[in-house]
Amino acid sequence: MKARTTLLTLALCFIALAVSFAADNPQMGTWKLNEAKSKFIPGAAKNNTVVYEAAGDQIKVTVDGVDANGKPTHSEWTGKFDGKDYPLTGDPDADTRSYKKIDARTMELTNKKDGKVVVNAKIVVSADGKTRTVTLTAAGKKVHSTAVYDKA
Repeated sequence: MKARTTLLTLALCFIALAVSFAADNPQMGTWKLNEAKSKFIPGAAKNNTVVYEAAGDQIKVTVDGVDANGKPTHSEWTGKFDGKDYPLTGDPDADTRSYKKIDARTMELTNKKDGKVVVNAKIVVSADGKTRTVTLTAAGKKVHSTAVYDKA
């Protein structure tokens, strides 16, 4: 009985820690693309909605948008903001993604395909927590875009 109580207590502490991490992270929540404030190259794919949510001791990122032809896209990533590669599903151009926390409001993102970097991005949440700016550069190409998102 004592072991059961200890295990339950540890589980509740773990859940509380995960929830407090998510609550203190300004990246968390639902973000909607503000096309008027964003700058894309013509014909670029667009992520219309990005959702960051707690998934146990990890973060789940769900992205819905459109590809260069206007067809719907959906990708999912679950991992930690520790700079390590975690599997990415639903993105034909990448099979892993890593997020590295730089400071309380800034992260770096790296997408890889077959171990090679295909995209680098810097993600910054405004001081008031209402906007999120993603500056993306495609590796080896002169492709650069800035997407601005509003907190939903």
